[in-house]
Amino acid sequence: MKPDPHATDALAEALATAATTRQPIAPLRDRVPGIDAELAYAIQDANTHRWLAAGRRLVGRKIGLTSLAVQQQLGVDRPDYGMLFADMAVGDGEPAALGRLIQPKVEAEIALVLGRDLTHEKHTYADLIRATDHVLPAIEIVDSRIERWDIRFVDTVADNASSGLFVLGSAPKRLQDVDVTACAMRMVRGNDIVSSGSGRACLGSPLTAAAWLADVMVRCGRPLQAGDIVLTGALGPMVAVTAPARFEAHIEGLGSVAAIFV
Repeated sequence: MKPDPHATDALAEALATAATTRQPIAPLRDRVPGIDAELAYAIQDANTHRWLAAGRRLVGRKIGLTSLAVQQQLGVDRPDYGMLFADMAVGDGEPAALGRLIQPKVEAEIALVLGRDLTHEKHTYADLIRATDHVLPAIEIVDSRIERWDIRFVDTVADNASSGLFVLGSAPKRLQDVDVTACAMRMVRGNDIVSSGSGRACLGSPLTAAAWLADVMVRCGRPLQAGDIVLTGALGPMVAVTAPARFEAHIEGLGSVAAIFV
């Protein structure tokens, strides 16, 4: 579907209003029958321009739908991406108010922080390793402006890949010193393990996901740059946040990071 400027602007406005008022809206696919990925990314891009014009600072990207099971559930064969802004960052162990969010969930991830630009048409693992300055454990706090998380691929893409907030760990490691593919992850809430997995859950390796993103960003004319944060995708099932709680993710070789909701 060729993006209709009027439909793009109207749907972008509806999502922006939902984010501001914290009142979710009906799925976009119900509003525009036949909406496809091209229009969904046009909606996301419209809001990216809106937020940049309002003074928000772009600091990186997130990769979503890196789980093959979730891809199958949504009927797609590829991940998606969204934008990370500075005001989405929460410090390790810093309280986050539930009132900032609508229907949050948490997932443990590996974050790459780049030291070089990634501008090739096709990137290799070697390119990613050379370009990564350091790596951190992370918790992504996903959220949806769509009622009851009733999403398909086009809904989450348009909604900035269901982004909410993110927490980075505070003890950086060199990528060369961590096996990001085989590393085990467990996330606890209090004394209960609520999610577990490994780097392989993320498209087989977080580096595979990061290489995909780097290639796509070049094609989109917004290549990844030195200093950018890349959230590479979930290492295990995401967990709904329904009440004040502390979640702590432990990733082998990387240490831990905590998200606290009040």
